[in-house]
Amino acid sequence: MNNPIVIAVDAMGGDNSPNKIIDGIELYCKENKNIFFKLFGDKNLIQRSLKNKKIDVDNYEIIHTEESIKGEDSALAAAKKGKNTSMWLSIDSVKNKESDIILSAGNTGALFVIAKLNLDMIENIDKPALSGLWPNKLGMNIVLDLGANIECNEKNLKDFSIMGAALHKSLYPNETAKVALLNIGSEELKGNTIIKNTYRELSKNINSLFEFKGYVEGNNIMSGEVNVIISDGFTGNIALKTAEGTANFINSELKKALKGNLMGKVSSFLNIKNINRFKKKLDPRLYNGAILLGLNSPVVKSHGGTDYIGFANAISVCEKIVKGRLIDKIKENIN
Repeated sequence: MNNPIVIAVDAMGGDNSPNKIIDGIELYCKENKNIFFKLFGDKNLIQRSLKNKKIDVDNYEIIHTEESIKGEDSALAAAKKGKNTSMWLSIDSVKNKESDIILSAGNTGALFVIAKLNLDMIENIDKPALSGLWPNKLGMNIVLDLGANIECNEKNLKDFSIMGAALHKSLYPNETAKVALLNIGSEELKGNTIIKNTYRELSKNINSLFEFKGYVEGNNIMSGEVNVIISDGFTGNIALKTAEGTANFINSELKKALKGNLMGKVSSFLNIKNINRFKKKLDPRLYNGAILLGLNSPVVKSHGGTDYIGFANAISVCEKIVKGRLIDKIKENIN
């Protein structure tokens, strides 16, 4: 491999690990060869998962540790477990410039606390933000913050705009980042003082990284008119959970309608292509990979309950972030 991207993987994090981790790597390596994986975790379990997998031995290295952080551990308890857990060692690998990016499906709170303990913040950024991918009619949104910060001031929201736009440009280099503040109305006078002050600041500060589009309401998040949506973590997390719950409800009710009687079954058979296209649009595995922005090294969180397909998509996010020079883009624009 020529100058491969090196991903530090917490191989013991999340449900059914390391099996789904290895399965996800195998799936991703079918089409993508220039990635090297540093796998942190129990060597015996990882090697057992690797048995009969079509993964070239030159594409990975196993760093053995029998210690790992459990899903039920509190963030504080996880941090106290120390420096020999698979999560801590994978973050250390990025800190020491041995890896380009860290990917974990483990305990979210623990990952963020340990990352913040070990990795420096980007200069002039006060708070990190959790960002995620969110489908819209025309492509994909970047939404942040999704829960890292309950309260935010004007500077935090302005920083989130720059970081979100930089992430969008890294993932989708041929598109223009269009930033909007999530608000209760589209009129300039709507919202609380912080939102309105941020609106005024973003309106008068021209940034070559993105176009500022004002406010977006919750019902227009998926319209495609904007693609970088900014909020405090409290509001963003509620919006995310509401969208996830709505998508699950629609999928569940659609299945009932199509399997409830003979007419529904016939209809589903005749429209199988359209139904599969619809299901794919709402499949959360295809948008897996939340990114903690603001730290001096990139940190990606895969959903703990996702399967190997979702994990493979998180690997894709990691590759695009490194190739797209995310951290450099943030540093170039934050001042």
